[in-house]
Amino acid sequence: MFSSEKRPVWSVSELTRAIKGQLEDTFPSLSVEGEISNCRPSAAGHIYFTLKDSNAMISAALFRGKASRVEEQPRDGMQVVVSGKIDVYAPRGSYQIIVDNVKAAGKGTLLEALEKRKRALGAEGLFDQEKKQPLPPYPRRVAVITSPTGAAVRDILQVLARRSAAPRVTLLPTMVQGSEAPVRIAAQIRRAAAYNLGDVVIIARGGGSLEDLMAFNEEVVVRAVAACPLPVISGVGHEIDISLADLASDIRAATPSAAAELVSDRSEDLLLRARGFRRETAGLLSARLDTAGRRLGKVGIRELSHLATGRLEETMRGSDEARRELERAAAERLQPLRRRLELAGRSLNDASPKAVMARGYARVSLRSDPNGRSISDSEHLKENDEIRVEFARGTADARVSKLHNDSKI
Repeated sequence: MFSSEKRPVWSVSELTRAIKGQLEDTFPSLSVEGEISNCRPSAAGHIYFTLKDSNAMISAALFRGKASRVEEQPRDGMQVVVSGKIDVYAPRGSYQIIVDNVKAAGKGTLLEALEKRKRALGAEGLFDQEKKQPLPPYPRRVAVITSPTGAAVRDILQVLARRSAAPRVTLLPTMVQGSEAPVRIAAQIRRAAAYNLGDVVIIARGGGSLEDLMAFNEEVVVRAVAACPLPVISGVGHEIDISLADLASDIRAATPSAAAELVSDRSEDLLLRARGFRRETAGLLSARLDTAGRRLGKVGIRELSHLATGRLEETMRGSDEARRELERAAAERLQPLRRRLELAGRSLNDASPKAVMARGYARVSLRSDPNGRSISDSEHLKENDEIRVEFARGTADARVSKLHNDSKI
């Protein structure tokens, strides 16, 4: 039951001021131990993070003036003791710790688990340097595994769009955060390898907290990266973020953009070298023409014919060598394609109705059926039905004299 006594009605501002005064008076200074997560430095130099234990969490703010003087710089996964005071931020109706100092208090549980996993996978050789694959000299195709809506894919495509010799991109979309993300990332890595979707594979996502990047620390992703037969570039997070997928990859890029530059720079280098070669060739040819012009003024028809014949033979030899090299390269590329086409043709031929009939089988249909549909069960026939029997070569018309419905006959 409600009391008949009239109660005061508070405004939101009045209630918030009352709570703010009560909390700040009760906790003018305090020390709290917990694990840091979601650490976010701001452009202004302030550092915002969450302090948590197994049952609760609280927001914390370390402002720029104190950030340069604390004993430990906050990082995700650290177990710390922070000193400060409680503050209520009225515009959002939230409370937080305004931090004066940060002291290390041991390693956080998440960080300890990651280090244990790192040691176990490292002992299996998944991070060994001698197992790293080099990037192909001039990759023309790149498979990108990332979120289709995140900043990472936009950064990668923008970098490649600025290049005149950018590789062709195949996007393999996936979640990059959340409980389902590790399995999906690993599945896309295996898909890229199984279907040879690129000369190189990039796995990427933008920066975030340790929890945000956890998908790239999961064992299923690390093993998929290490087992991938295609070279893998890991462009996960910012430069300071190092995941276990980074350690297992063939090359670690500081950011998704840096990963795109790694593959496009090589193609760009090829184009620039070709342009330089063209300029050098044009200059050399011009110089030779000048020399030849000066010689022509001094030699007769006989000497000129001999000189022209020699130059022509030299050019023809070079052309023959270039043609042979081109034919060799084309044959190497076409051989596996011919083999695959041949196997596909054999499979298609073996499965054709004519091939089956050639092995002694025949196709039966009712002569009265305008569609000529095949009959595979004697129950669809009756005595005296006129039927057509089609062999591998030729046909025969017949009449049903007796039916045997026993499958053993």
